[in-house]
Amino acid sequence: MRKLILSLSCLCFFALLASGANDLTKFVNPLIGTGGHGHLFPGAVVPHGMLQVSPDTRVYGWDACSGYYYGDSTINGFSHTHLTGTGCCDLGDVLLMPTVGKQHAEFVGSDMQGKAYASGFSHKNEIACPGYYSVLLDRYGVKAEITTAKTAAIHRYTFPATDSAGVILDFDYTLERQRNIGMWVKVISDTEIIGHKRTEGWAKYQYTNFYVKFSRPFTYTMISDTCADANGKWPQCKVLLHFNLGADREVLAKVGISAVDTDGARMNAETGIKDWNFDAVQQAAHDAWNEYLSKIKIETSDKDAEVSFYSALYNTGITPYLFSDVDGRYFGLDMKVHKSAKPIYTVFSCWDTFRAFHPLLTIIDPYTNGLFVNSLVTKANELGVFPMWELEGNDTGCMIGYHAVPIVVDAFMKGYKDFDIQAAYRACLATAKYHRTGIKCDRGILDCLMSEAKLYKDSIGYIPCDKQNESVSQGLEFAYNDWCIGTFAKQLGDNANADKYFRLGQNYRNYFDPTTKMMRGRMSDGSWVTPFNPFESTEGYHNYTEGNAFQWNWFVPQDVDGLIKLMGGKKQFVNQLDKLFATESKLTSGAAPDISGMIGQYAHGNEPSHQTIYLFNYAGAPSHTQELVDSVLHMLYKPLPDGLCGNDDCGQMSAWYILSSMGFYQVCPGNPVYTIGRPLFDKVTIPLAGGKEFEIIAKNQSLKNKYVRSMKLNGKVLEKPFFTHGQLMQGGTLEVEMSAKP
Repeated sequence: MRKLILSLSCLCFFALLASGANDLTKFVNPLIGTGGHGHLFPGAVVPHGMLQVSPDTRVYGWDACSGYYYGDSTINGFSHTHLTGTGCCDLGDVLLMPTVGKQHAEFVGSDMQGKAYASGFSHKNEIACPGYYSVLLDRYGVKAEITTAKTAAIHRYTFPATDSAGVILDFDYTLERQRNIGMWVKVISDTEIIGHKRTEGWAKYQYTNFYVKFSRPFTYTMISDTCADANGKWPQCKVLLHFNLGADREVLAKVGISAVDTDGARMNAETGIKDWNFDAVQQAAHDAWNEYLSKIKIETSDKDAEVSFYSALYNTGITPYLFSDVDGRYFGLDMKVHKSAKPIYTVFSCWDTFRAFHPLLTIIDPYTNGLFVNSLVTKANELGVFPMWELEGNDTGCMIGYHAVPIVVDAFMKGYKDFDIQAAYRACLATAKYHRTGIKCDRGILDCLMSEAKLYKDSIGYIPCDKQNESVSQGLEFAYNDWCIGTFAKQLGDNANADKYFRLGQNYRNYFDPTTKMMRGRMSDGSWVTPFNPFESTEGYHNYTEGNAFQWNWFVPQDVDGLIKLMGGKKQFVNQLDKLFATESKLTSGAAPDISGMIGQYAHGNEPSHQTIYLFNYAGAPSHTQELVDSVLHMLYKPLPDGLCGNDDCGQMSAWYILSSMGFYQVCPGNPVYTIGRPLFDKVTIPLAGGKEFEIIAKNQSLKNKYVRSMKLNGKVLEKPFFTHGQLMQGGTLEVEMSAKP
């Protein structure tokens, strides 16, 4: 039995004092995934809120992607923007750090993880729970607390008895030392500060405007220069604040940010938090999270699994996050300010989240998922095509495929239609076709959005590996994306495009080598690339994206039956799948660090593998699926800092766990069908619209009883392990009897 070593850290006093059985926040531990390579942060946020206020323990390196790493022992301060579970680093804007004594803000070197004002801390004095974070800063003896509202954050610093209380506002601070351009800060009263900058990093045009108001007057010293020097110093923009505490040792600060202007930042702060009642804001954040977590209720005696489940559900409530100000203004992908009646969100890691994150939301929160769909369509109108990986009003051009398409099409196929359907369809067609006009972005991003790979897949049916890197992965994902467009076109009555894109959806066949029974790179002359090493995966310069031939061989979600036929039938298909999980877990040098969570050559730590385990169900071998799902749930998700086997990737890794532990998964977003795996809990209840509920009851479920003996949906025996989204949303009961034998 695993030990919950973090159980006390994840329980804030609201969870300890709250109303028992109805308080699900007590099962959430935000410290899970902050070690290893989960790249999660433990700070304060509300569901899909604008601010993610969290301690930063490091600045540089892959494990600084969220700013916090569990193995670190010092804190730089608390910045207000963070990414969750990504494999690239950005943000870390508007850092505040309470201090006592002489304030140090001098340059300490380009390679230093800790700033001059950093403080040591102990996890024993750290509390992280939904909507709240606190820590004792050992260097200063200050207790720092943070909580958030939808558009604002509030800090509470409790100082020791001192006549030298201060706060450092570091505006030039960023994670991974992004390039700050055009910074300025202005003190507008003895309690208020505003500022503006543009940051150039993963997002090239990230505009940060802030407003900070303190609960008591301050005096200050400004540190501001505009020139970098040969010693690696960068432009500085800091304010050293000094407070006269008297008998009251608390200082509070309200913070708002905006991508539009400082007026927007001020409105966001003042609207989001109207007074100085920290405890009331914290209670509201707690209640918002409890409401979000109540979207699924589980019954189990496995307390570790209960914590893993609700912590995973919590991780799905962070991004995408709100991007439009309280007055509806936001910074668009066309580099212009717009105003929207509906809220606009940012951070769309489409390559990751189309697989399980968005399908999960179509079940538990279709309205919010619909707002995300509307945001994607709006961004496509501004950009000219769907973004690939959108961040802070920028397309980063990151990853491959055009997976905003399945996000939109899956929602549409499940009945959600409260968005501009024709605009969405036009964006699908524009995104899938090679062209270089009417797309409003820099040349470097345009080269990512419109590589010649799209020209090849349309003209000759495959992408030559001597012309394009990652050709096999791109080709397989394009085929799936095009199938989604064909599905959309058919629903809209555009039969000509339906035929065209269904045909393009069959292009996956052009990468299948019947001799090796693997998806393999092809040269311009049609020959297979040689030599061929199915283990090989060189990051960025190979036929596969963050994977190898073993892992990418199975990405044909739109036509599993066709893939089975290519493999030689169900028996050969199952044999090849079994081989995937039995082959030695070795990788070639230079492989992407994302390839992790290995079971044989199956890599659960990265997204291309996420549907693979469920493919046994299509070939009449469901016990293989059940056994492997059980292994992943128990081996690769643990309630520990290093409890994730890879980056959480904006909630995708967590969403896989949620769906799979409930007992089902959607292999092909765009086709609203779920397939049954291995239910982990005795009972799951999903509240639905109209007072309906969908229940999954697993009889005789235990660690030993991991195989499905029989299945009934609303009392009717299921002969095959599949059911539809429509059946789920009608409510009812899926009853699964478990057994120790396949």
